[in-house]
Amino acid sequence: MAQRVQRLAAYAVIVRGDEILLSRLSQRVTHQELWSLPGGGVDHGEDPRDAVVREVHEETGLAAEVGETAHVFSLHLPDTWRRGRRVDAHSVRIVYQGWVPVDSPEPHVVEVDGSTAEARWQPLAAVLDGSLPTVTLVGAALEAYRPHRHQRIASYAYVVRGEEVLLTRISARGAGAGRWTLPGGGVDHGENPVDTVVRELREECGLEGRVGSLLTVHDVHFSGTAPSGRHEDFHGLHLVHRATVPDDAEPRVVEVDGTTDAVAWVPTAAVGTPAWPVTELVHAALEAARDVPAAPVPRA
Repeated sequence: MAQRVQRLAAYAVIVRGDEILLSRLSQRVTHQELWSLPGGGVDHGEDPRDAVVREVHEETGLAAEVGETAHVFSLHLPDTWRRGRRVDAHSVRIVYQGWVPVDSPEPHVVEVDGSTAEARWQPLAAVLDGSLPTVTLVGAALEAYRPHRHQRIASYAYVVRGEEVLLTRISARGAGAGRWTLPGGGVDHGENPVDTVVRELREECGLEGRVGSLLTVHDVHFSGTAPSGRHEDFHGLHLVHRATVPDDAEPRVVEVDGTTDAVAWVPTAAVGTPAWPVTELVHAALEAARDVPAAPVPRA
Protein backbone atom coordinates (compact mmCIF):
# COMPACT_ATOMS: atom_id res chain seq x y z
CA MET A 1 0.00 0.00 0.00
CA ALA A 2 1.32 3.45 -0.96
CA GLN A 3 2.22 5.75 1.89
CA ARG A 4 -0.47 8.30 2.70
CA VAL A 5 0.62 11.93 2.39
CA GLN A 6 -1.69 14.81 3.25
CA ARG A 7 -0.77 18.43 2.55
CA LEU A 8 -2.46 21.67 3.57
CA ALA A 9 -1.67 24.66 1.35
CA ALA A 10 -2.94 28.19 0.89
CA TYR A 11 -3.06 30.27 -2.30
CA ALA A 12 -4.24 33.65 -3.57
CA VAL A 13 -6.18 34.71 -6.64
CA ILE A 14 -4.80 38.17 -7.42
CA VAL A 15 -6.50 39.90 -10.35
CA ARG A 16 -5.52 43.29 -11.77
CA GLY A 17 -7.65 44.50 -14.67
CA ASP A 18 -7.50 41.77 -17.30
CA GLU A 19 -4.44 40.07 -15.77
CA ILE A 20 -3.81 37.53 -13.01
CA LEU A 21 -0.64 37.07 -10.96
CA LEU A 22 0.82 33.58 -11.51
CA SER A 23 4.01 31.72 -10.68
CA ARG A 24 5.68 29.16 -12.99
CA LEU A 25 6.67 25.89 -11.38
CA SER A 26 10.38 25.13 -11.40
CA GLN A 27 12.03 22.07 -12.94
CA ARG A 28 12.36 20.47 -9.51
CA VAL A 29 8.54 20.17 -9.61
CA THR A 30 7.90 19.54 -13.33
CA HIS A 31 9.81 19.63 -16.61
CA GLN A 32 6.72 21.03 -18.35
CA GLU A 33 5.75 24.68 -18.44
CA LEU A 34 3.06 24.98 -15.79
CA TRP A 35 1.74 28.09 -14.06
CA SER A 36 0.05 28.12 -10.69
CA LEU A 37 -1.49 30.52 -8.22
CA PRO A 38 1.10 32.00 -5.85
CA GLY A 39 1.01 30.10 -2.59
CA GLY A 40 2.23 26.95 -0.91
CA GLY A 41 2.28 24.73 2.14
CA VAL A 42 1.04 25.95 5.50
CA ASP A 43 3.68 25.44 8.19
CA HIS A 44 2.72 23.69 11.42
CA GLY A 45 0.94 26.19 13.68
CA GLU A 46 0.82 28.85 10.95
CA ASP A 47 -2.39 30.73 10.14
CA PRO A 48 -3.29 30.03 6.47
CA ARG A 49 -3.73 33.75 5.79
CA ASP A 50 -0.20 34.38 7.07
CA ALA A 51 1.03 31.52 4.90
CA VAL A 52 -0.45 33.12 1.78
CA VAL A 53 1.18 36.48 2.47
CA ARG A 54 4.53 34.76 3.11
CA GLU A 55 4.31 32.59 0.00
CA VAL A 56 3.23 35.43 -2.29
CA HIS A 57 6.26 37.42 -1.18
CA GLU A 58 8.62 34.47 -1.61
CA GLU A 59 7.30 33.61 -5.07
CA THR A 60 6.58 37.09 -6.49
CA GLY A 61 8.39 39.62 -4.27
CA LEU A 62 5.10 41.49 -3.73
CA ALA A 63 3.40 42.47 -0.48
CA ALA A 64 -0.10 41.01 -0.60
CA GLU A 65 -3.20 41.32 1.50
CA VAL A 66 -5.93 38.68 1.55
CA GLY A 67 -9.62 38.63 2.38
CA GLU A 68 -11.28 37.02 5.37
CA THR A 69 -13.05 34.24 3.46
CA ALA A 70 -11.82 31.55 1.11
CA HIS A 71 -12.77 28.60 -1.08
CA VAL A 72 -11.46 25.15 -0.20
CA PHE A 73 -10.48 22.64 -2.89
CA SER A 74 -9.69 18.98 -2.23
CA LEU A 75 -7.63 16.78 -4.53
CA HIS A 76 -7.11 13.05 -3.86
CA LEU A 77 -4.58 11.14 -5.96
CA PRO A 78 -4.43 7.60 -4.53
CA ASP A 79 -1.59 6.55 -6.83
CA THR A 80 0.91 9.25 -7.75
CA TRP A 81 4.55 10.20 -7.34
CA ARG A 82 5.96 12.68 -4.86
CA ARG A 83 9.72 13.27 -4.51
CA GLY A 84 10.63 10.06 -6.26
CA ARG A 85 8.25 7.73 -4.41
CA ARG A 86 4.77 6.38 -4.99
CA VAL A 87 2.22 7.83 -2.56
CA ASP A 88 -1.48 8.10 -1.82
CA ALA A 89 -1.69 11.91 -1.88
CA HIS A 90 -4.43 14.16 -0.53
CA SER A 91 -4.09 17.92 -1.05
CA VAL A 92 -6.33 20.43 0.69
CA ARG A 93 -5.96 23.88 -0.91
CA ILE A 94 -7.38 27.05 0.68
CA VAL A 95 -7.73 29.81 -1.90
CA TYR A 96 -8.22 33.46 -0.84
CA GLN A 97 -8.87 36.57 -2.85
CA GLY A 98 -5.72 38.64 -2.64
CA TRP A 99 -4.49 42.01 -3.81
CA VAL A 100 -1.27 44.01 -3.99
CA PRO A 101 -0.70 47.80 -4.04
CA VAL A 102 -1.38 49.45 -7.39
CA ASP A 103 2.17 50.85 -7.46
CA SER A 104 3.84 47.49 -6.84
CA PRO A 105 7.01 46.73 -8.82
CA GLU A 106 7.11 43.98 -11.42
CA PRO A 107 6.96 40.54 -9.79
CA HIS A 108 10.17 38.59 -9.28
CA VAL A 109 11.04 35.38 -7.44
CA VAL A 110 12.65 35.93 -4.03
CA GLU A 111 12.97 32.33 -2.80
CA VAL A 112 16.16 30.60 -3.95
CA ASP A 113 16.03 26.98 -5.22
CA GLY A 114 12.34 26.74 -4.42
CA SER A 115 9.35 25.46 -6.37
CA THR A 116 8.91 28.69 -8.36
CA ALA A 117 11.03 29.59 -11.39
CA GLU A 118 9.26 32.77 -12.53
CA ALA A 119 6.47 35.15 -11.52
CA ARG A 120 4.46 37.23 -13.95
CA TRP A 121 1.16 39.00 -14.59
CA GLN A 122 -0.53 36.82 -17.20
CA PRO A 123 -3.56 37.63 -19.41
CA LEU A 124 -6.76 36.21 -17.95
CA ALA A 125 -7.90 35.42 -21.48
CA ALA A 126 -4.91 33.12 -22.01
CA VAL A 127 -5.74 31.23 -18.82
CA LEU A 128 -9.42 30.89 -19.67
CA ASP A 129 -8.89 29.73 -23.26
CA GLY A 130 -6.19 27.24 -22.24
CA SER A 131 -3.39 28.77 -24.32
CA LEU A 132 -1.36 29.27 -21.12
CA PRO A 133 -0.63 25.92 -19.44
CA THR A 134 -1.80 26.01 -15.82
CA VAL A 135 -2.39 23.53 -13.02
CA THR A 136 -6.03 22.54 -12.53
CA LEU A 137 -6.29 24.65 -9.38
CA VAL A 138 -6.08 27.87 -11.40
CA GLY A 139 -9.15 27.06 -13.48
CA ALA A 140 -11.11 25.80 -10.49
CA ALA A 141 -10.28 28.88 -8.45
CA LEU A 142 -11.24 31.26 -11.26
CA GLU A 143 -14.55 29.46 -11.75
CA ALA A 144 -15.38 30.12 -8.09
CA TYR A 145 -13.87 33.59 -8.05
CA ARG A 146 -16.01 36.72 -7.65
CA PRO A 147 -14.64 40.24 -7.18
CA HIS A 148 -15.17 41.74 -3.76
CA ARG A 149 -18.50 43.55 -3.55
CA HIS A 150 -18.16 47.03 -2.11
CA GLN A 151 -20.81 49.70 -1.72
CA ARG A 152 -19.66 53.21 -0.84
CA ILE A 153 -21.73 56.22 0.17
CA ALA A 154 -20.10 59.54 -0.66
CA SER A 155 -21.10 63.17 -0.31
CA TYR A 156 -20.07 65.95 -2.70
CA ALA A 157 -20.25 69.72 -3.10
CA TYR A 158 -21.62 71.55 -6.13
CA VAL A 159 -19.99 74.98 -5.92
CA VAL A 160 -20.29 77.60 -8.65
CA ARG A 161 -18.73 81.05 -9.07
CA GLY A 162 -20.28 82.93 -11.97
CA GLU A 163 -19.79 80.68 -15.00
CA GLU A 164 -17.27 78.42 -13.26
CA VAL A 165 -17.63 75.24 -11.21
CA LEU A 166 -15.21 74.01 -8.54
CA LEU A 167 -13.64 70.67 -9.52
CA THR A 168 -10.91 68.38 -8.19
CA ARG A 169 -8.67 66.07 -10.21
CA ILE A 170 -8.40 62.39 -9.32
CA SER A 171 -4.85 61.29 -8.53
CA ALA A 172 -3.14 58.05 -9.57
CA ARG A 173 -4.39 56.52 -6.30
CA GLY A 174 -8.03 56.82 -7.30
CA ALA A 175 -10.34 55.18 -9.85
CA GLY A 176 -10.51 57.32 -12.99
CA ALA A 177 -7.11 58.94 -12.51
CA GLY A 178 -6.68 62.18 -14.44
CA ARG A 179 -10.37 63.03 -14.64
CA TRP A 180 -12.00 65.91 -12.81
CA THR A 181 -14.86 65.49 -10.36
CA LEU A 182 -16.73 67.36 -7.65
CA PRO A 183 -14.99 67.94 -4.31
CA GLY A 184 -16.14 65.33 -1.83
CA GLY A 185 -15.60 61.78 -0.68
CA GLY A 186 -16.71 58.87 1.41
CA VAL A 187 -19.02 59.35 4.36
CA ASP A 188 -17.33 58.04 7.50
CA HIS A 189 -19.30 55.66 9.71
CA GLY A 190 -21.68 57.72 11.83
CA GLU A 191 -20.86 60.96 9.98
CA ASN A 192 -23.59 63.28 8.72
CA PRO A 193 -23.23 63.66 4.91
CA VAL A 194 -23.36 67.45 5.28
CA ASP A 195 -20.37 67.29 7.63
CA THR A 196 -18.62 65.14 5.04
CA VAL A 197 -18.94 67.91 2.46
CA VAL A 198 -17.49 70.49 4.87
CA ARG A 199 -14.58 68.19 5.75
CA GLU A 200 -13.81 67.27 2.15
CA LEU A 201 -13.90 70.90 0.98
CA ARG A 202 -11.30 71.63 3.63
CA GLU A 203 -9.09 68.60 2.82
CA GLU A 204 -9.29 68.69 -0.97
CA CYS A 205 -9.63 72.42 -1.60
CA GLY A 206 -8.41 74.19 1.53
CA LEU A 207 -11.74 76.01 1.67
CA GLU A 208 -14.34 76.60 4.37
CA GLY A 209 -17.76 76.00 2.91
CA ARG A 210 -21.41 76.20 3.75
CA VAL A 211 -23.74 73.46 2.61
CA GLY A 212 -27.25 73.97 1.30
CA SER A 213 -29.91 71.70 -0.13
CA LEU A 214 -29.47 68.29 -1.69
CA LEU A 215 -29.15 68.78 -5.46
CA THR A 216 -29.25 65.22 -6.75
CA VAL A 217 -28.40 61.59 -5.99
CA HIS A 218 -26.17 59.82 -8.49
CA ASP A 219 -24.92 56.24 -8.56
CA VAL A 220 -22.29 54.29 -10.47
CA HIS A 221 -21.68 50.54 -10.75
CA PHE A 222 -18.56 48.97 -12.26
CA SER A 223 -15.88 46.36 -11.71
CA GLY A 224 -12.26 47.43 -11.45
CA THR A 225 -9.17 47.88 -9.32
CA ALA A 226 -9.68 49.87 -6.12
CA PRO A 227 -7.04 52.33 -4.82
CA SER A 228 -5.95 49.55 -2.43
CA GLY A 229 -5.23 47.30 -5.40
CA ARG A 230 -8.18 45.01 -4.66
CA HIS A 231 -10.40 43.84 -7.51
CA GLU A 232 -13.90 45.08 -6.65
CA ASP A 233 -17.47 44.98 -7.89
CA PHE A 234 -18.09 48.58 -6.89
CA HIS A 235 -21.37 50.42 -6.33
CA GLY A 236 -21.08 54.08 -5.43
CA LEU A 237 -23.97 56.20 -4.12
CA HIS A 238 -23.25 59.92 -4.48
CA LEU A 239 -25.14 62.64 -2.60
CA VAL A 240 -24.58 66.03 -4.26
CA HIS A 241 -25.23 69.16 -2.20
CA ARG A 242 -25.24 72.77 -3.25
CA ALA A 243 -22.55 74.66 -1.36
CA THR A 244 -20.77 78.01 -1.25
CA VAL A 245 -17.26 79.13 -0.38
CA PRO A 246 -15.88 82.66 0.24
CA ASP A 247 -15.93 84.73 -2.94
CA ASP A 248 -12.25 85.61 -2.78
CA ALA A 249 -11.02 82.13 -1.77
CA GLU A 250 -8.49 80.39 -4.01
CA PRO A 251 -8.50 76.60 -3.73
CA ARG A 252 -5.46 74.44 -2.99
CA VAL A 253 -5.03 70.76 -2.19
CA VAL A 254 -4.35 70.22 1.52
CA GLU A 255 -4.47 66.44 1.88
CA VAL A 256 -1.15 64.81 0.95
CA ASP A 257 -0.94 61.50 -0.96
CA GLY A 258 -4.72 61.25 -1.21
CA THR A 259 -7.01 60.66 -4.18
CA THR A 260 -6.91 64.35 -5.22
CA ASP A 261 -3.87 65.94 -6.83
CA ALA A 262 -5.29 69.25 -8.15
CA VAL A 263 -8.23 71.62 -7.70
CA ALA A 264 -9.45 74.41 -9.98
CA TRP A 265 -12.30 76.68 -10.99
CA VAL A 266 -13.36 75.32 -14.40
CA PRO A 267 -15.54 77.16 -16.93
CA THR A 268 -18.80 75.23 -17.19
CA ALA A 269 -18.63 75.56 -20.98
CA ALA A 270 -15.29 73.68 -20.96
CA VAL A 271 -16.48 70.77 -18.83
CA GLY A 272 -16.06 67.51 -20.70
CA THR A 273 -13.69 68.88 -23.34
CA PRO A 274 -10.32 67.16 -23.93
CA ALA A 275 -8.69 69.75 -21.68
CA TRP A 276 -11.13 69.04 -18.85
CA PRO A 277 -12.20 65.37 -18.87
CA VAL A 278 -14.75 64.80 -16.10
CA THR A 279 -16.63 62.00 -14.36
CA GLU A 280 -20.30 61.19 -14.93
CA LEU A 281 -20.97 62.76 -11.53
CA VAL A 282 -20.06 66.23 -12.85
CA HIS A 283 -22.38 65.92 -15.84
CA ALA A 284 -25.18 64.69 -13.56
CA ALA A 285 -24.71 67.64 -11.19
CA LEU A 286 -24.68 70.23 -14.00
CA GLU A 287 -27.81 68.71 -15.53
CA ALA A 288 -29.59 68.67 -12.17
CA ALA A 289 -28.58 72.29 -11.52
CA ARG A 290 -30.19 73.32 -14.82
CA ASP A 291 -33.41 71.47 -13.97
CA VAL A 292 -33.73 72.29 -10.25
CA PRO A 293 -34.07 75.95 -9.22
CA ALA A 294 -31.41 76.92 -6.72
CA ALA A 295 -32.52 77.60 -3.16
CA PRO A 296 -30.54 80.35 -1.42
CA VAL A 297 -27.37 79.10 0.28
CA PRO A 298 -25.75 81.34 2.92
CA ARG A 299 -22.41 82.60 1.65
CA ALA A 300 -19.42 81.04 3.38
